[in-house]
Amino acid sequence: MTRPYAIPKRLVWEAFQKVKANGGASGVDAESIADFEKKLGDNLYKLWSRMESGSYFPPPVKAVPIPKKSGGMRILGVPTVADRVAQTVVKQVLEPILEPVFDANSYGYRPGRSALDAIAVVRRRSWEYDWVVEFDIKGLFDHIDHNLLLRAVRKHCSTPWVLLYIERWLRAPMETENGERVARDRGRRKAEWSARCSRICSCTTRSMRGSAERCIACDCAAMRTMASSTVAARCRPGWCLINSRRG
Repeated sequence: MTRPYAIPKRLVWEAFQKVKANGGASGVDAESIADFEKKLGDNLYKLWSRMESGSYFPPPVKAVPIPKKSGGMRILGVPTVADRVAQTVVKQVLEPILEPVFDANSYGYRPGRSALDAIAVVRRRSWEYDWVVEFDIKGLFDHIDHNLLLRAVRKHCSTPWVLLYIERWLRAPMETENGERVARDRGRRKAEWSARCSRICSCTTRSMRGSAERCIACDCAAMRTMASSTVAARCRPGWCLINSRRG
């Protein structure tokens, strides 16, 4: 039987090893990594077969409320173990393509970089500059436009199956604690494991006395420009991805 996509089995095996090393909770199917390993060969083969044939559809993500330091709750989307493996398969293909796009000052969710590295740079620059501009993209994960995100991905990647599954992950519903499934037409699931992978969005600022200020942000929306008399900040796409039982 001829399959529409060619996905090496090695990618699926390596993806599982990374998911296992990262750990993490179970998703809506309540299957832990240990449970998944009990039938590891069958589970990985089934996942590979479905991804190669184009018949893999991500299950809903489990909505887990997490208290915010500022008050209120943040909803964390937890994928199943199998879905984390599938996402890591795509990440292994997409990350080497997108990593060179990042600015040298970007540290969020990037391999080989950490928050401590960013802090070290900020500490050094605090001796060089008198002021810092800090800003955040409010509700980016909850409101990011799917079409703009996919357009940005297509600019850098033309692999059909990568694009197919990214779109399906974006549109996968979220399942609440009471079993209700919530459809989404914008925003993406902010999974607990994604912070340990390469990430989708990061934002760093670089302070420069008396000159233009540029912020490189992983905002997949169109080019944005914010300007004032002293500071001009520009955001541009520059991000990497990165996030089983249906079909």
